[in-house]
Amino acid sequence: MFQAATGLRERGHAVTVVSRPDDTLEVRCREAGVDFVGLRMRNQFDLNSARKLRGLIRERDPHVIHVHKGVAHALALAALWSRPKPALVVNRGVSFPLDIWNRGKFRTHRVDRIVTVCEQIRRIVIKSARLPPEKVVVIYAGTDIDLFDPERWDPRSFWREKNIPSDKFLIAQVGVRDWKGWKELVDATADVVRSHPDAHLALIGCRNPSESEAVTDYANARGIREHVSAVEYRTDMPSVLAACDLVVDASWAGTGITGTIREAMAMQKPVIATDCGGNGELVSSPDVGWLIPPRNVKALADAMRDVIDHRERASMVARNARRRVVRGFSKELRISKLENLYSSILDSRF
Repeated sequence: MFQAATGLRERGHAVTVVSRPDDTLEVRCREAGVDFVGLRMRNQFDLNSARKLRGLIRERDPHVIHVHKGVAHALALAALWSRPKPALVVNRGVSFPLDIWNRGKFRTHRVDRIVTVCEQIRRIVIKSARLPPEKVVVIYAGTDIDLFDPERWDPRSFWREKNIPSDKFLIAQVGVRDWKGWKELVDATADVVRSHPDAHLALIGCRNPSESEAVTDYANARGIREHVSAVEYRTDMPSVLAACDLVVDASWAGTGITGTIREAMAMQKPVIATDCGGNGELVSSPDVGWLIPPRNVKALADAMRDVIDHRERASMVARNARRRVVRGFSKELRISKLENLYSSILDSRF
């Protein structure tokens, strides 16, 4: 959302971010010249937030409202119920089918377009909500290829911070929810370290001590406690990815196209992703990465060993991966597609 807001602002559009109060986000918006309005948005029945949003819409008279989360979607519908404009665009970034509880929010005529982050999610939305195909479009999430540029970052900064020995082969995944497949990744690492004792896994994104403890306990139960680091949530992902020898996404549900895989590819790192969600649209061939079945520990371990054992080929694949992101998954391409989508909706009304 922030990337879209700042990208559109850079192209001369007036943009306001409406989000739950967040001091960090507000500062970032202000620095980027984007207006920020904080609304509580406690839940989809928060009538006070809906009224305030309606007043904000009346005051600023936007051409387009683009919502990115379910609560915001419901409140925007309430705020716009009797207004013929602006256009309403809704994002859908997860592969869970729509059900009886949320299907109506997408089927209403008040929603002009639904944007999905990959073709696989588009098909799920069309089928589960019984929507006309033309109402659902794919706009791939974009990576800032200037920010995620391997030449800009110190590859050893993260190692020094976390006291990782310099002789380790660092494997990383971001995300420790169950459906991210982190336990399967730990199991695969336990297999790999038997023949490659230099392998070290960093599981990044532990949001609290209990999540860190769960990672540590599971690694200890598998006998590889010293080979696994539970890492806190990070906001410096280019620096973190620069330190990695391999980046993995072992998700088995819920994912669209995994952002950290796309970012790691931009950082010219070899990647392994499960064929879940739209990952196959990004890791589209063996020339740009390793695509494996979800929840298949043996296939994951074999792919990890392949990367470790064939460093020269892995480096070539990583170079190809960056080119793939530059050509098809960049921030600039995404912003252009958003502009074209908004224009087409508005043009069709006149």
